[in-house]
Amino acid sequence: MDKAIITCALTGVLTNPKQHPVPVTPAEMASEARRAYDAGAAIVHVHYRDQREGMGHLPTWDPKICGEINAAIRAACPGIIINMTTGVVGPEYGYALDYLRACKPEMAACNAGTLNYLKTKSDGSWAWPPMVFDNPVSKVKDYIAVMKEVGIIPEFECFDLGIVRSVGLYIENGMVDHADYNFVMGVASGMPADPELLPILIKYKKPGMTWQATVIGREEIWPVHRRAAELGGNLRTGLEDSFYLPDGSKASSNGPMIEQLANYARAAGRSVASPKEARAMMGLPA
Repeated sequence: MDKAIITCALTGVLTNPKQHPVPVTPAEMASEARRAYDAGAAIVHVHYRDQREGMGHLPTWDPKICGEINAAIRAACPGIIINMTTGVVGPEYGYALDYLRACKPEMAACNAGTLNYLKTKSDGSWAWPPMVFDNPVSKVKDYIAVMKEVGIIPEFECFDLGIVRSVGLYIENGMVDHADYNFVMGVASGMPADPELLPILIKYKKPGMTWQATVIGREEIWPVHRRAAELGGNLRTGLEDSFYLPDGSKASSNGPMIEQLANYARAAGRSVASPKEARAMMGLPA
């Protein structure tokens, strides 16, 4: 099997840094990226936070701040590949396209279909007001167009099997000629974190296209990661997706989480791709 390319999702979109050890500032983001890089990550998936005092739990789309964080990460981690978030709810998303044009990452998320984003508390009440993560085809096309314009590789985020199949239709329609699939598992109203789903998802993606699994949850995520390594997928975790290691202990940083993925890859008989090797495998410049 091919070498495993490991992605670290450094911080996420809304996690409160006062409650969890998520990085916010450029220096913190660079430090966490370096921990992941040293453990085997070739890619970092990056969300950006408001830098104002006490506001670090909120996102920002300010290209200046995003650029400063990207520069700090690249200085700390030579050759690392930056994969930027693009997730925006609602019909106004031009600012997200502008930030892609300004920041020019090597990769970016392309949320490939719409999901009712739901979760309940233990008493059955909604954990947050029911919302629609809206990604109609017109929005997907706009993101793909900007990514082609700038030379960004889209990573297609798939929250259910129908979205996996939709990505195949985008290829057939000529919207895109290649797809890196990201199977997002563990969202309460999406695909569960179940390793038995992976062979089915692989069956319905387009042949020859690379894939990985983003798995959200606690200890239940790790059997999915292990199975992904065995089935030849690329691997992703980090403090965006979970705070817990396989033994149930809380991770102090991204480093131990990435180290666990590297161990799963090696246990499956695969080596871990360096950033230089990952760039060559993905057709990116050195």
